[in-house]
Amino acid sequence: MLKVTDLHAGYAGSEVLHGVSLTVGDGESVVVLGPNGHGKTTLLRAISGLIKPTGTIEFDGQVISNKNAAAIVSAGVVHIPQGDLPFPELSVMDNLLMGAYRSDAWRERKQKLEMVFELFPTLKERPKQLARSLSGGERRMLALGRGLMGKAKLFMIDEPSLGLAPFLIENVYEAIRNIRNTGLSILLVDENADHIAGLADRVYLLEGGSLVKEGRSEDMLRDAALLAAYLG
Repeated sequence: MLKVTDLHAGYAGSEVLHGVSLTVGDGESVVVLGPNGHGKTTLLRAISGLIKPTGTIEFDGQVISNKNAAAIVSAGVVHIPQGDLPFPELSVMDNLLMGAYRSDAWRERKQKLEMVFELFPTLKERPKQLARSLSGGERRMLALGRGLMGKAKLFMIDEPSLGLAPFLIENVYEAIRNIRNTGLSILLVDENADHIAGLADRVYLLEGGSLVKEGRSEDMLRDAALLAAYLG
């Protein structure tokens, strides 16, 4: 589904990612773990076309590293950014419908809404509530739901645990596990390995802008010394 080869990216002439290569298979869930400030967000921004990388990014058999963000979204890459970024003065329902703005997704909005409300019953209960009045956990669910309204083939999620209380983190990760069970390919980045059991098929460790380790999730999560060395 996704193949990233020798990716270099950064900001204002300062390189953040140094030759990153990774893959996500069709229907596979892949998690990239790493400390704060080591390039996880930059990786997702480069894949989704928000910054211009060097190297090659192939998605669903097509090179997308030379395309703009709009074309990459149209190809089926949906990026849930860090901090959620709902439209604060729009209702829950209007935020969700904004996720289906592409014509092909709009035609399927009713079916997608049913799926979102099944995954997130809290959103179904408050369609007219303004996004700015939601709790942190509810905004996170709204961001995930809005992303699901598009015709995604790959769902990229940036630090879903950021800023949430521990009990809310597990609720959000349980929702992501349910999304994974729909067959959607997932690339998730986080600095915390505590909640990815039962979600990740494979795990990469990113340190200093370079991938330092990759393996099956059960093997990586079993290696407490390895995780402690890189994640603290």
